Amino acid sequence: MSLIRQALARTAPTMQFTARRWASSQDGGPLDPSTALARPEELDQRNKLSGKITVPVEVNLGPISGVPEEQLKERRVRIHIPPKNAMQSGTDNINTWQIEFDNRERWENPLMGWASTGDPLSNLNVKFGSKEEAITYCERNGWRWFVDGDLKPKKERVKNYGINFSWNKRTRVSTK
Repeated sequence: MSLIRQALARTAPTMQFTARRWASSQDGGPLDPSTALARPEELDQRNKLSGKITVPVEVNLGPISGVPEEQLKERRVRIHIPPKNAMQSGTDNINTWQIEFDNRERWENPLMGWASTGDPLSNLNVKFGSKEEAITYCERNGWRWFVDGDLKPKKERVKNYGINFSWNKRTRVSTK
């Protein structure tokens, strides 16, 4: 006996529903055994579980982040675009946003002369693709933040070598 007939024989009260479901699956394509053999309650439960979980936007992760509470209340986060590395002329990683905490107590190590700190957030370096992502991250962690240096459009310059030798009155240099 086939699996479908066994399922129909077991569930006699819901036979009409199963037969209707089986007929509709024959029209559309191949039969899925997990849905054909399932009871309607199981199908309803699967539909409920297959939905997406939505998280409210205003979530405060501060109490569970592991950061001490005095650090959360007193600190401010600076959201900025980090400057381009002076040792390189490329344009990679210049449109990222970064968060940085204000500095706390630092001291000079008497033995080696190195700078020391007791601040757990001093070396936190997180980069983001946009300013809005950084703001959302700070708000979810319960940090006070401010944006430093918004992105300013640069003035376009002509960078052709041939412009240096163009022959017009504005750029012509006298040799006398």
